[in-house]
Amino acid sequence: MKARIHVTLKQGVLDPQGKAISHTLEALGFEGVEKVRQGKFIEIELAETDEQRASEQVEQMCQKLLANMVIENYDYKLVS
Repeated sequence: MKARIHVTLKQGVLDPQGKAISHTLEALGFEGVEKVRQGKFIEIELAETDEQRASEQVEQMCQKLLANMVIENYDYKLVS
């Protein structure tokens, strides 16, 4: 089973990388970009075959290591 995890900053948290990307896109001539929020994508292959147990593992991984729960949100999708 594979977990595809997206970690993003919570609303209201400053995102200097997103702002830099936005400015650079504008400098490259891309118009109409109103806001950029930058995040992380993590893909983990799990030996677990039970979806419920895999989900519990991924939740713990995100809460203990992959996301800073103070300033970040996460979501994930399990793929067989």
